[in-house]
Amino acid sequence: MQQFSGLTSAEVQARVQQGLKNTEPRPLTKSTGQIIAENVFTLFNLINVVLAIMVFTTGSYKNMLFILIATVNTLIGIFQELRSKHQVDKMALLSHSPVTVIRNGASQSIAPADVVQGDTLQVTLGDQFPVDGTVLATEELEVDESQITGEADPISKQVGDPVTSGSFVVSGNALIQVTKVGSATFVNSLTAKIKPTQQNNSQLLRLINRIIKILTIIIVPLGSILLVSRFLHGVGYSEAILGTVAAMMGMIPEGLVLLSSVTLAVSAYHLARQHVLVRDLASIETLARVDTICLDKTGTLTSGALQFKQLQLETTQYTNAEVGEILGSLVNGIGDTNETARTLQSHFQEHPDPVTDIVPFSSARKWSGGTVGTVGKFAMGAPQFVLDLTPKQQAEVQHLAQAGNRVLALVQATTLQTNELQGTQLIAFILITDVIRPDAATTLEYLRNQGVTAKVISGDDPTTVAQIAKETKIPGWNQSVDMSQVGDDADYQELVAEHTVFGRVKPAQKERLIKALQANGHTVAMTGDGVNDILALRQSNCGIAMASGNESTKSIADFVLMNSNFSALINVLKEGRRVINNIDSIASLYLIKTMFSVMLSVLFLFLAKSYPFEPIQLTPINSLMVGIPSFLLALAPAFHPIRDRFIAGITGISLPSALTVVINILVIDGIGSWLHWQQLQLSTLSVLVTGFVCWQALILVSRPLNPYKTAIIAGSITLFLITFVVFRHFFGFASLFSWPLGVIGVVLILLINPLFLGLQRVVHWVTTTVSALWRNRRPAE
Repeated sequence: MQQFSGLTSAEVQARVQQGLKNTEPRPLTKSTGQIIAENVFTLFNLINVVLAIMVFTTGSYKNMLFILIATVNTLIGIFQELRSKHQVDKMALLSHSPVTVIRNGASQSIAPADVVQGDTLQVTLGDQFPVDGTVLATEELEVDESQITGEADPISKQVGDPVTSGSFVVSGNALIQVTKVGSATFVNSLTAKIKPTQQNNSQLLRLINRIIKILTIIIVPLGSILLVSRFLHGVGYSEAILGTVAAMMGMIPEGLVLLSSVTLAVSAYHLARQHVLVRDLASIETLARVDTICLDKTGTLTSGALQFKQLQLETTQYTNAEVGEILGSLVNGIGDTNETARTLQSHFQEHPDPVTDIVPFSSARKWSGGTVGTVGKFAMGAPQFVLDLTPKQQAEVQHLAQAGNRVLALVQATTLQTNELQGTQLIAFILITDVIRPDAATTLEYLRNQGVTAKVISGDDPTTVAQIAKETKIPGWNQSVDMSQVGDDADYQELVAEHTVFGRVKPAQKERLIKALQANGHTVAMTGDGVNDILALRQSNCGIAMASGNESTKSIADFVLMNSNFSALINVLKEGRRVINNIDSIASLYLIKTMFSVMLSVLFLFLAKSYPFEPIQLTPINSLMVGIPSFLLALAPAFHPIRDRFIAGITGISLPSALTVVINILVIDGIGSWLHWQQLQLSTLSVLVTGFVCWQALILVSRPLNPYKTAIIAGSITLFLITFVVFRHFFGFASLFSWPLGVIGVVLILLINPLFLGLQRVVHWVTTTVSALWRNRRPAE
């Protein structure tokens, strides 16, 4: 190969000063500082800190216990994001292999970031191009550009041909002159189009955050007015502050935020044990809501490797066994290193005869060959390059190729030289196929049964892609689209609605296909491993990357399958559905407190009395009647499709329960005035009755009951009652074993269920009437 001296040290320094030096791809993960700041500086945390400071001024430090919930919630978010960042950054670090350049007439190894424009790269088998360039000199250079184009076939490169960053050398070696570095390279130009962060796609968390934002608008003015009214009604400083904080804390469903974070974190831990990296907790929910999954062929449905399928004998001159020995001797004797050769070498391991007069494989020749012992001269390669195909043979080759095979022909020749192959006779067709992941078909069947539609979007040949779709039993595999024939003005929404398999898809087209599916109302997941998948992964609602893929792809994906195990998607889907279905059903428990707190705050603006609770007195209700039971219920299996019962739970359970609490507290306040009770007795009875209302709601959301749920329900009420006996001084409760407090408490508890059922019917009638009026009004508008 021609010798080149490369750049001199002075030329390298000049290019560095001109800014023509390569750079590391900008990180697509957040920095540690960003992660901490985004989790710490939230509206939720700000409210908690302000309220904690208010309580601190009273000296009643035990009433600051609520700040622990905000702290734990923040730490969980920080820990999970930092853990994911560390894993992704570690994978990226491992892929930063040094490169060889020629400078000052000698070869030297440098980091990819130190390459400058005009450098001469020396590449050989297995090297990846960190920059774009042009071939200066080559010896049988073949490049795998599947990361860029999705095409699995190696591409031969001659002097003057361009090479692209992100592609690999699969055969030969070459000298490459660097033409583009840094942000100008193909890979970096793609990643530059990607925003470092992605909007939270979690419907559940968005809904919870929206509720908190709305409540914040209510909390600040309502809390301020309530505090002023306490002072105007002559309530003492500590009582006024503690009552106001209790009311404001009651309005915030902070336990629901914590529950969502904890259960998602537990799911992320379970998935980590199954070798699935979750980069964002909310993405667990998003994947569970996905109804369409778009699959890249190479590296996703297939492993990227090849396998021998069949030896189809086309002569009676040799037996199958004899042809196997000839092939074994040929492929092992030639010693080619491309993927096809390695596949045949691993299958045909018997090589009894030596091979001489070797002609190695070349993309220009499309064949390799040699003299096999005393048997004869043999060549193997693309049929049209080693044979003058008859019409019958052409039809057979076409038929085999349409079935998804890579077809090679083994021929015997009279003349075999480097650039000459004559007198060939067809011995056999050799069929090679892509290795389909063993779990692909079963995983897709499971997803299909769960209502998830699969579509294949690949840069490979449409015929090959369709065959892979057929073998993995994807419906609609026979209606493939060649995207190289689709114009920019095509109706992509109609395209994705009518077709399932798309071949020869460019990166920008992949992104447009995802957008079209989303425009058609679908929630879309995208799997991929190459640079050509980056834009589509980011556009999708949920991006899934294989660990074997490009580092940029892994950096932006929501999930990374660490073992490139496609079936892991089943576990992710199950975890997401379990979390959402359980939180969906138990969220109404948390909103009971929110609703009755708002109602009581408004009522107590006009009452010259202390608020019925202190912050610490709400702890047994928050933890034993709601927090701990709901967390245990959230871990229960619930893998059925998502039903979205959040709103139904509010009208069916939360609102009637909240009204039950308010009515009971007003009754307790009236009884207390009649019996001249102190605040201690009023608060004790209020907490007791409120706890039992929440316990009834706990029973309702736990249906259908089983031994596990029954144990949770029984345990929660037992521990709740123990607090009134063992820890009553800490929480500020009066003794329930006193007349007439205990008796009145029992009577009110017995009346909870009939009162709740009556209010539930009233709420149902009102909501049904309002909905009917709204539906009737809209057409008139």
